[in-house]
Amino acid sequence: MAWQLLASLERVAYGYALAVVVGVALGVLVGQSTWAMRGLDPLFQILRTVPPLAWLPLSLAGFKDSHPSALFVIFITAIWPIIINTSVGIRNIPEDYRNVAKVLRLNGLEYFHKIMLPAAAPYIFSGLRIGVGLSWLAIIAAEMLIGGVGIGFFIWDAWNASRISDIILALVYVGVVGFILDRLVLFVGNRITRGTSA
Repeated sequence: MAWQLLASLERVAYGYALAVVVGVALGVLVGQSTWAMRGLDPLFQILRTVPPLAWLPLSLAGFKDSHPSALFVIFITAIWPIIINTSVGIRNIPEDYRNVAKVLRLNGLEYFHKIMLPAAAPYIFSGLRIGVGLSWLAIIAAEMLIGGVGIGFFIWDAWNASRISDIILALVYVGVVGFILDRLVLFVGNRITRGTSA
């Protein structure tokens, strides 16, 4: 079971990392630009309501392989709360902070690193916590369908073999790992935001 958990965690790590990079970038864009918010926010609100497993047939048809398909399901599941929370955090930056940046004549990069990211970090890490939980949920369900390796496949295989005790044990492990992932993101967030991300 340990190897199955590691396989699932590896998939989550890749898919979630990609969702973090793309999600924060799009969240900053939507939060900074009124036009981007008006154009993209309705699209995001529609796409985020699509269940994760509904993306799996489309990703299998596109990638022709189960591994990148699973990564895509993780990515498309985790990205929405990251985008939404990041954009809210950017829009809620106090006007005083913006005025200070103008007085100090910070360029775009300096403003991004010294004002924007620190001010929006509590919102961003709230989105990251939601995203990592959704990633873990999505990969378990996806692995039940795509087969191969992973804790989701282990649970489905145990069901087919009528090993109920193995299923119960696997569910305990799934819950514990999900809790650890959430605490890990919370710990990093608290270190970076000095406790305000909680």
